[in-house]
Amino acid sequence: MGATTDKVKGATNEAIGKAKQGVGEAVGSDRLQGEGVIQEVKGKGQKAVGDAKEATKDAVNKAADAANKNL
Repeated sequence: MGATTDKVKGATNEAIGKAKQGVGEAVGSDRLQGEGVIQEVKGKGQKAVGDAKEATKDAVNKAADAANKNL
């Protein structure tokens, strides 16, 4: 998966997790609230993976540009 895909999926999971928590709180469902917390954390993790991929790609591109300038 690409960095953008990870970020989008992460944002989606985070939003759905927050919504589940809200619905769970509204209806008094501890299980739904718990699922929401887990999904939100999963989303944050996916976004972090996307950020790391993007940072790695940027660093590689900068190193390649610097190497090409020295040729």
